[in-house]
Amino acid sequence: MIKKSNINGSTDKREVNPEWFTGKTWMKVLSDKIKSKDQDIYHVHFEKGSKTKLHFHNGNQVLMAIKGKGSLEIFKKYGTNKTEFKIKKIEKISLNEGDIVHIPAKTLHTHGSIDKKKEFSHIAINILPKKNSMYKTTWYESDFKSKVKNII
Repeated sequence: MIKKSNINGSTDKREVNPEWFTGKTWMKVLSDKIKSKDQDIYHVHFEKGSKTKLHFHNGNQVLMAIKGKGSLEIFKKYGTNKTEFKIKKIEKISLNEGDIVHIPAKTLHTHGSIDKKKEFSHIAINILPKKNSMYKTTWYESDFKSKVKNII
């Protein structure tokens, strides 16, 4: 059965775990509205300058910029310790309205607003690693420059 919904005008805001973001962020869960089973789909709103903390997913992710200006930063991990290790930013990608980007599974990254005066939003499509599996995200506390302190 085909399900239709609209991302505009909905009041189904869901608060997010504030430990996973640097500022105020909220989202709408779109996959529930259309009964999607192969991916989790979110419309994520980052208030002025907010971004995700460093993280990676066990499945692929697609981001589609909807409003404002944002960025995606990719990091490389150095060391074998799972909770404390060194990092280095290897790429920064600007996200403007209409941009779409694919993030491979297990890519250490952060994304969000780059403008301290305007919000940024994107659609996040989290593709399940295999059928009937759980999509998992591992979040880290870091300085966004050279080191990770621990898993959140």
